[in-house]
Amino acid sequence: MSKRFWLIAVLLCPLRPLGGQDIDANPSIQKRSLSTITDQISDESERAAFLELFRQAPPAQMLARAEAFLARFPQSAFLAQAYEVAARGSFDLGNYGPGLMYAEKSLVLLPENPLLLVAVADVEAREDRNAAAVVHAQEALDDLDRFGSPGSVPEENWPELQRKLKASANFSQGRALLQQALTLPAEKKRTPLLKASDTSLLEAQRLNSADIEIPYLRGLAQLALGESSEAANNFAAAYRSGGELAPKALDNLRSIYQMLYPDSRVAFETFLKQAEDRGRTDLGIPEDATAKTAARVHPPSAYLGSESCRGCHAGIYQQWSQTGMSRMFRPYAPQNVLGDFKTNNQFYLGDKTEYRDGKVEVSRAGKRSLFARMTIREGRHYFDIWQSDGKWHAYPVDYTIGSKFQQAYATKLPNGEIHVFPIQYNLLQKRWINYWKVIDGPESERADLRTWEKLDGSTSYQAICAVCHTSQLRNLKGGGFAPNDLEFKEPGIGCEMCHGPSAQHAVEKAENQFYSKTPLDPPVNFPEAGNRDSVAICAQCHEQSAIRKPGPAGELNYSSSGDFFPNHVSVPFGEFSRKGFYKDGRFRQTTFMVEALERSQCFKKGQVSCGTCHDPHGHNSASNPTALKFPDKPDLMCTGCHTQFQDSARAAQHSHHPAESEGSRCVSCHMPRIMDALVFRARTHQIDDIPNAEMTRHFGEEDSPNACLLCHQQKSVGWVQQSLLEWKPVPDRPKAEISLPGNGVSSLR
Repeated sequence: MSKRFWLIAVLLCPLRPLGGQDIDANPSIQKRSLSTITDQISDESERAAFLELFRQAPPAQMLARAEAFLARFPQSAFLAQAYEVAARGSFDLGNYGPGLMYAEKSLVLLPENPLLLVAVADVEAREDRNAAAVVHAQEALDDLDRFGSPGSVPEENWPELQRKLKASANFSQGRALLQQALTLPAEKKRTPLLKASDTSLLEAQRLNSADIEIPYLRGLAQLALGESSEAANNFAAAYRSGGELAPKALDNLRSIYQMLYPDSRVAFETFLKQAEDRGRTDLGIPEDATAKTAARVHPPSAYLGSESCRGCHAGIYQQWSQTGMSRMFRPYAPQNVLGDFKTNNQFYLGDKTEYRDGKVEVSRAGKRSLFARMTIREGRHYFDIWQSDGKWHAYPVDYTIGSKFQQAYATKLPNGEIHVFPIQYNLLQKRWINYWKVIDGPESERADLRTWEKLDGSTSYQAICAVCHTSQLRNLKGGGFAPNDLEFKEPGIGCEMCHGPSAQHAVEKAENQFYSKTPLDPPVNFPEAGNRDSVAICAQCHEQSAIRKPGPAGELNYSSSGDFFPNHVSVPFGEFSRKGFYKDGRFRQTTFMVEALERSQCFKKGQVSCGTCHDPHGHNSASNPTALKFPDKPDLMCTGCHTQFQDSARAAQHSHHPAESEGSRCVSCHMPRIMDALVFRARTHQIDDIPNAEMTRHFGEEDSPNACLLCHQQKSVGWVQQSLLEWKPVPDRPKAEISLPGNGVSSLR
């Protein structure tokens, strides 16, 4: 079985250049593949070699192509794909050691790759690298639930392929756990591993009942657990298949028979027939063996809007009303406009706009033409835009978008559509910028200011922005993001986007009724909700990769049944524009904030959530725009869990910097400012990030920024590497041992 399943992934999901989803677009079932990965490769020879990687050929030839690509283009942004091709070619040839090495390199750059993780776990289990196999199989299972269909797989084919991949991952995990257990001498230590093995194998059997190796291994696990009758049932199923495992299954059946009937009062043939009958009618697979807990059915309720919360929660309401969330989208009011509509209020075509190192540089062109004037007439704010008919067209500002770092403006057309002006005002740099030119790919339609006058889907507020800037967005006709069919309950991010519909809560409180509820029943009790559900609520807006599917009543950013917040599957990360990633694999854009957090061990193994560090009801939004809980003592957000570093001397020893220096702050090393936000650098939320000098040496500082060099700008990568070695010497280890971090770090022996 082991080799069979990951080969299915290769055959049904051929590795070929996929569509590239643009950053800051709204992924949906109607809109995928906005550009192509190959379009992002400017070097023609690299593009040709990359395309050649995915042309089907014998394994040896696929491997040779991948190795040639890696040798010719060692700084390519697409090394993860090339390493994956090399890994699969090696696996096909039975060269498991080199294959795992290539897989390691691919997964370092792109950890969330379930198809490769399934293959890796399979090989590790075959090679008795059991601890690593268990970790990577679980990562594969998590990612298979987390991500939607790869762009190269037709949507209708994905469920079947997903089922087979899950069966393979569960099998590898069950096999590895069984092998681990059988190496332990103490029965008490064995038992948890054996039970976990049987659970994984049971799920594999549910997903693929035709594979006879599964009941054979289940029989071994149950026999080791002392469950002789159950083991006999599974061995009988393996024996009945007549495959290569049948003789071994028969030997085990004879051993069980002798143990159960030492006096031979029941004939072996009778025992075997009974076991076969039990196994045929009931393989021990409950219909819902691993079915997830059914979605909670909340009491019927309705959305009343944030104003309904004000009466009982006046203080919190007042604090929220001053936050960026409440001001995310507001109807026009002169006092809300923060841009310069009086002095520096013109924008020219021809000027060159570049974003680099967290700042926008605008170069004045020799030949330039006035495109937009931001003006005030009779107390009203307007955009005057020079259009292709050779005339100025005036558009009133009807909405403001944002209030902390940058502000955009929108106008409402007579047909009800809302369109966002192409020029935005950056509050940090005090200038007007073509923001879409900064964040979009080179061929983006909306980045060309002259296309704005078309007023189509590329500038539509409803189609692109509203899903994260307004509350309870829905399509009146039950479809998707059609600009002229959308309505929202409340501008900005209201209380009910995070806490759920409030109508029933308000009535019950008014009538002094007591009712029992789970932490996720509205209103959500965040301190008691688990970190994964808590982050899922924030992910409604802070997860770039979410594929948004309309609900039965056209709901686009909420749900009217089950959990009020939708749990979206994601676009595979390899299909996004490379503008969203550094070449070392880390996320470059803050739109991937949740995805970065979910890579962290603090999230995966700890209980870290957005609310660990941020207070959405912050009372000091003007001085604390990022809503940090401890803005003056940021280490407290880390030492609440890592209590050993509450001692300043120990913290200084760990950081190798004076206790009160910036270099001794936890976030300086583990959350460096490398993510591009609104034309400034924000901290990465892959919290356990560790400075990696080798990556920086390989790709350069621009494509692999290093926390040490952000402060010590006069130093070299070599200095960083030497300093890190002196701080924490790396012991010698056997060459055959490879460290393979996926979403969890493990060693392959």
